[in-house]
Amino acid sequence: MADVVSPEVRSRMMSGIRGKDTKPEMIVRRGLHAMGFRYKLHDKKLPGKPDLVFPKYKAVIFVHGCFWHKHDCKYFKWPKTRTEFWRRKLLANSVRDQGVVQDLEELGWRVGTIWECAVRDTDPNELISFASNWLCHEFGNLEIGGL
Repeated sequence: MADVVSPEVRSRMMSGIRGKDTKPEMIVRRGLHAMGFRYKLHDKKLPGKPDLVFPKYKAVIFVHGCFWHKHDCKYFKWPKTRTEFWRRKLLANSVRDQGVVQDLEELGWRVGTIWECAVRDTDPNELISFASNWLCHEFGNLEIGGL
């Protein structure tokens, strides 16, 4: 099936997708900040440049988009055009994400992943409460996402 927009328009649309300060990331940041948590943003010294870094708790949080990180949820759909390109790209993203988590764990960091679908489908107060509870306690890694 051919794309419904021209390659130039599609290119412009895709280039407008941000990697930082996304709507789901801002919801998580604002909620945790309002609860008194302080953090660094996108620390380049750590593998994967986590979205939120909490040195006090030795924890990081990634806020992942379901499409870009190939989450198995209702919001992820394989593209119908350039399928081989997207399959390679998204699988590589997924493998890289696993490596980043492993590298952070080896450095002694706890890793939290909050998926876009969780931000969309969960009451924000409940989501932030769950994340803050994880930060304050010595639990292992965290993954919040819907199916």
